[in-house]
Amino acid sequence: MTLSLSRRAFVAGSALLPMACGPVARNLPVAASAPQGPANPLVRQRADAQVFRHDDGFYYMTGSVPEYDRLVLRRSKTIAGLATAEERVLWRHEATGPMSGFLWAPELHLFDGRWIIYFAAGPSGGGEDVFRIRTYAVVCDGPDPMTGNWTVLGQFQTPWDSFNLDSSIFVHRGTSYFAWAQREPGIETNSNLYIAPMASPLTLAAAPARLTVPTLDWEVRGFKVAEAPAVLARNGRLFMTYSASATDARYCLGMLTAADNANIMDPRAWTKSDQPVFVTNRETGVYGPGHNSFTVDEQGRDMLVYHGRDYEQIEGDPLFDPNRHTRVQRLYFKADGSPDFGVPVGNGPLPVRLLRGAGGPALTHRDSALSLGGGALAQSQFRMIPIGESGPIALAPILRPADRVTVMPDGSLTLAAATDGPAQTFIPVQGAGGVRLESALRSGHAISANGNALAPMADSPLWLVD
Repeated sequence: MTLSLSRRAFVAGSALLPMACGPVARNLPVAASAPQGPANPLVRQRADAQVFRHDDGFYYMTGSVPEYDRLVLRRSKTIAGLATAEERVLWRHEATGPMSGFLWAPELHLFDGRWIIYFAAGPSGGGEDVFRIRTYAVVCDGPDPMTGNWTVLGQFQTPWDSFNLDSSIFVHRGTSYFAWAQREPGIETNSNLYIAPMASPLTLAAAPARLTVPTLDWEVRGFKVAEAPAVLARNGRLFMTYSASATDARYCLGMLTAADNANIMDPRAWTKSDQPVFVTNRETGVYGPGHNSFTVDEQGRDMLVYHGRDYEQIEGDPLFDPNRHTRVQRLYFKADGSPDFGVPVGNGPLPVRLLRGAGGPALTHRDSALSLGGGALAQSQFRMIPIGESGPIALAPILRPADRVTVMPDGSLTLAAATDGPAQTFIPVQGAGGVRLESALRSGHAISANGNALAPMADSPLWLVD
């Protein structure tokens, strides 16, 4: 039995790579030298998003629809293209029976040469019985999941006949593992996380390991939840993210970590993060980020996929608020090799980091002051906002989206409220290995090596756009 594709455990051979983005030619539009990348939200009203890059060169995406009544799939050659890609309805809930109600959190996998979608479903009819959620699978009769016919394969056989959902598959050292969330009889939580090796698409090969139970304060806000496991193998370790708490602004990501050579069926091999690794951020305007997956971009760099809302206040049950949108952003790594999720970057084009050389320090802000290096990841992320069609840009920090990098009368740089003037306009000038950011206010001067002032072009560094 083989598993040639894993949705969340996308163990592509690429680790974190330096940015290969080409420099921008002076007086040409930014888009002339770099393809337009994705913007957030990537796809509106698609929660529980799964995006992965298959070996056929396509990105595939599925997720929960607000009506919870159908399974959908789209694909594109680029991540950005998913925003407008045609979406096919693969299967609809049945008229009666255990799969006639809500359909949640679909995931597409290629298992033993067959395309399979795992999803959670419950019966219709109203009342508490609609939350009698169990995991089921549908299977495609052909090699192309977008054109084949989909039929019910069956119910996944979990250890207990109880609430379960958010099933995923990952491969570790040649073994296919099933990972899922379930309410275990005798444990007073909404769901815990489990893994087990697979015997077939619908059965386990061994008793499951319970990896974590929600007990920390950030895991039990509203509900006691650990759900939506997502596995990333990098830097000699397995990182399993999961979602916690209620599905409003309190929703967040936690993470378990295990050594690559550990016995991952031993819960003691996994270490839980003391604090959530990804949470609501009011500065960027993203609330309740969670239910993530991992993929890589067209350059092979790791990407985080998740859903989140544009607002905090919700009327009624958050599950029936339709505006959990699919979002993407770069996933960076700390010096110790663990993921640095930063903050949800907010709406608009994806931000960049301006580095002094490969792996070098980044242009960073603390409050309104600019410097080189230090600070949290989010303090070094800026949007390059085109001004008109002639190539100049403005630099907007994601934590202060109403501000721009601004040249002061003495040539120093600060953050100030956005205007349309030349003090906030920079021209990317092509160099041998990066770009110089020339000031439109002071011709022949660009952002200095310290990042806090202008300097003559000859004394200014080449910035790598990461």
